[in-house]
Amino acid sequence: MLILSRKKGEAIQIGPDIEISITAIQGDQVKIGINAPKNVEVHRKEVWLEIQNENTAALKEVTDLSGILAKTKKE
Repeated sequence: MLILSRKKGEAIQIGPDIEISITAIQGDQVKIGINAPKNVEVHRKEVWLEIQNENTAALKEVTDLSGILAKTKKE
C-alpha cells in the first residue's frame, strides 16, 4: 500500500485519467473529489462490497436455477 500525505487543495494522480483532490479537512474527516472517466466506477468501499455480495448471491440463484432446469429436462 502506498501512503501519501496531502494538504487541502493538493491532488494525487492515478494514471493519465484519474485525479483525487483533497477538497476539505474538518477535524478527523477529509473530503475528497475524484475526477475519473465515466466508464470507471467509483464507490465507497462499503457500497462496493455490498454490490459484490449482491452479485455473488444473484450468480448463486442463477446457478441453482440452471441446475433445477437441467434436472427438469432430464425427467
